[in-house]
Amino acid sequence: MRAFAKKSSRSPGMAEPIRVLSGMQPTGALHIGNYVGALRQFAVMSRDPAYDALYCVVDAHAITVDYDPKELPDRVFATTVTYLAAGIDPEKSALFVQSDVPQHTELAWYLTCITPMGDLQRMTQFKDKSVQHKAVNAGLFTYPVLMAADILVYKAGLVPVGDDQVQHLELAREICRKFNSHFGHVFPEPKPQLSTTPRILGLDGKGKMSKSLGNTIDVLDPAAVVEKKLRGAFTDPQKLRLGDPGRPEICNVFTMHRGFTPEDVRETIDRDCRTGALSCGDCKKLLATRMNDELEPIRERAAELRADRKRVLNVLQDGAARARTLAESTMTEVRSVMGLTTHGR
Repeated sequence: MRAFAKKSSRSPGMAEPIRVLSGMQPTGALHIGNYVGALRQFAVMSRDPAYDALYCVVDAHAITVDYDPKELPDRVFATTVTYLAAGIDPEKSALFVQSDVPQHTELAWYLTCITPMGDLQRMTQFKDKSVQHKAVNAGLFTYPVLMAADILVYKAGLVPVGDDQVQHLELAREICRKFNSHFGHVFPEPKPQLSTTPRILGLDGKGKMSKSLGNTIDVLDPAAVVEKKLRGAFTDPQKLRLGDPGRPEICNVFTMHRGFTPEDVRETIDRDCRTGALSCGDCKKLLATRMNDELEPIRERAAELRADRKRVLNVLQDGAARARTLAESTMTEVRSVMGLTTHGR
């Protein structure tokens, strides 16, 4: 069955849905930071008639650093499976691979031609990644322009982003204003939608949870692996034994509880941690239970999807077809206002 086209669920008189665009890189297994910070929200918005959501696997962004081309297709497939297993509804939103819509990279080049180098040199993420990688390519430098193109080619009004992408989105807004000022109004100015979930650090507690740093709990990790990883997770260094008072406000394990544990239970954990009645080991066991309760249905759906590769690829094919239609409509307008057309010559 190929019934993955977007269906309208709006009643007459309802406001037009807000166009939403977001995506993640297929650079490895998606982790719980991705899940609580973005993917969970993606799933909710994909089913909400107030939004016209498009979600992509941004493989063109993933090639800005060294990668194995033989592994990339499998990583794209795995990321797509996790998107779907987490609850993104392909009947009500478009799910596709970035490179299947060439209008992204076409618009990126046009936008690059109006983006000052100084604006790109100020991007803190480029500075950080330049330190991490021996060979820094031009793609890594112009990454934010491609991100701007991803958004603007669909005239997205709302972009769910993490706090590490806010600077890039602000640049996208500046590029949007510059283009409209120079060529005429084509693009609406996109607005960010920040996650309300606190940022989860890596298991070592030293920096962000990152696939490249190997300090993650992955969404599809088996329950036993989740438990094992949590046992070694960093906690309050002053709480060494049962009876020692803890400080939940600086404990990364408690931050994870905020992503998975109901507020009333968190209040009890907070109290017992501060009094010393709750050990770090028991706190981690409680978290593992809550985390596995939520993730187990996702793991089960992922296993079903992996076994039905054709279905997953059909979702991507249908999503890309819709995305290309929208993107080409925008690009026809862009080429016209930029003079990149033979019409009228």
